[in-house]
Amino acid sequence: MKSKLKLLENSIPKLIVAPTFLIMIIFIYGFIAWNFILSLTNSKLLPVYTFAGLKQYYALFDNMKWWLAMENLLIFSSLFIGFCLIIGLLLAIFIDQKIRFEGIFRTIYLYPMALSFIATGTVWQWMLNPGLGLEKFVIDLGFTDFTFDWIVNSEMAIYTIILAAVWQSTGFIMVLLLAGLRGINSEVINAAKIDGASLPLIYWKIIIPQLGPVFFSSIIILLHIAIKTFDLVVVMTKSGPGFSTVLPSIFMYDYSFARNKLAFGASSAMIMLFFVMIFVVPYLYRELRRRS
Repeated sequence: MKSKLKLLENSIPKLIVAPTFLIMIIFIYGFIAWNFILSLTNSKLLPVYTFAGLKQYYALFDNMKWWLAMENLLIFSSLFIGFCLIIGLLLAIFIDQKIRFEGIFRTIYLYPMALSFIATGTVWQWMLNPGLGLEKFVIDLGFTDFTFDWIVNSEMAIYTIILAAVWQSTGFIMVLLLAGLRGINSEVINAAKIDGASLPLIYWKIIIPQLGPVFFSSIIILLHIAIKTFDLVVVMTKSGPGFSTVLPSIFMYDYSFARNKLAFGASSAMIMLFFVMIFVVPYLYRELRRRS
């Protein structure tokens, strides 16, 4: 009787979490597998399951718009990640100085992360609109020669997407880095101060090198955000002017649902997943090794 009760007691937690795992397996990994199967077919408007090999992947890598999307992703992700890390670190160091009203500053810096990319894109699209926002405001002040038309300039429009994305995500990175700073042993810092090291030198030589795991985690999170960025581009530029701000996520949606090339869009989605896994798998492997 006791053995049965013990067995039941051990089984209850597993039974509670089982539906969640089942739903996750079906609606995440199941649909990933289904998407991969579709990418090996000739599906158009509706799925068909006639095997077509790697035909869609060959067509994808022959598509110039795809390469433009990948180039934009490289520009967007590198600048987005770089600026978020640099500004986030500076803000974290600023707050780490035990300043007054620290909670208020933390709230202000983190607030943009509470907004959706739709709201962020709408506000920044209005601010950068030459006829409504910053340019008009400065001209109305009397500076009639001032121009700031990046959002309608095909060569500069991608940088407006970066600007809005950095504004929204930097506060989250600041919180991660601030938590890392607060976790560093203060005795090491005090010993460096006694030895005569200046505060900038202490941060550069002692503190920042110890934030390696936090930086790595932040890069993974920001890379994931960059690869899946969709709504911000749709609201701000609609992938224009022309196709100057098209990203792989926009490309995938356009071909899958607007052009009724379901298999072609599925192949682009699998390539996006592949790029995510390149970074996520080493991160998970590293975390598992560290814990073991």
